[in-house]
Amino acid sequence: MKFYDFVDKQPAIGELVIVEGTERVLADRALDLLLDRTLAPEMRDLNLERFSAVEWVDASRVRAAVQAMPFLADRRVVVVTEAQTLKADQRRDLWSVAEAVPEGSTLVIMDLLSPRSLRPKAFRERFVRELLTELDATAEERVVVELAEGDGDLTAVRNDLEKLAIMGKRITYAQLSTESLVIEDPKAYLFATAVIEGKLAKALPIAQELFASDPRGAAIPLLSALATEMGSVWELARGGSLKGRIAWREPHLRPLARRIGTRRAAAGYARAVRAIEAYVTGKAGNDPDDYQAFVERISVELSGLARAPARR
Repeated sequence: MKFYDFVDKQPAIGELVIVEGTERVLADRALDLLLDRTLAPEMRDLNLERFSAVEWVDASRVRAAVQAMPFLADRRVVVVTEAQTLKADQRRDLWSVAEAVPEGSTLVIMDLLSPRSLRPKAFRERFVRELLTELDATAEERVVVELAEGDGDLTAVRNDLEKLAIMGKRITYAQLSTESLVIEDPKAYLFATAVIEGKLAKALPIAQELFASDPRGAAIPLLSALATEMGSVWELARGGSLKGRIAWREPHLRPLARRIGTRRAAAGYARAVRAIEAYVTGKAGNDPDDYQAFVERISVELSGLARAPARR
């Protein structure tokens, strides 16, 4: 059964549920919906157990959990995540448990696959539109189309929309474009890191050097680097992790994220994105001197984020 069939039709939940697919965000949501239907929140501590197959030894603990009686509830739920990592003999052990789940228990096996290159547009489009509703936001139709037809997984789509939703109730294509700006000059990264660390004495000379060599073109890589770096800090501050080409930055940025905290990281990211919009729309000025002064002003604002203990 496909995810949205599960959402719309609400089928009966029996002793065994297998969650398969390529999109982890939908698998997690399916599990949340299943728990909402089977266990009241106040009963979950007593009647829900989770096991990760990544830490698998044998099936004995899962078997014992499944065979235990529900406590003050009609049902007991046991969840095994990352089942796709099990070897053949381990999977056989797990299936022997699955074949003998007693009435009153539900065994949920999360068995995900690697993302496929081809994803149906209608499926992704519904996800995007429902997520916008959940975020109490709207978006230009071009934004919806771009995300529905894109190659990124749904976790990345969700993260992008959550970040952009803080900018206001309507997400524009220009805002979406800032999420995928490519920063060519490594000096821009050095600049952004120095700003967020509060090291203006190091950051501003880098910006001045780039403006000296390219008075009109330096602003975008510098501002893009700030937005990317602040977005990474915000992602880490809210408990996430970095993926793809910026994953290597995580060990360095995580201590900064803890110091800055979720609220200030979100505000800093929003400020950096607004700065890009101001530059693109001409609000930042019309000549290179305006651009350089604008970048330096934004740098001063963002440099204060790491100077005080975080308020989450």
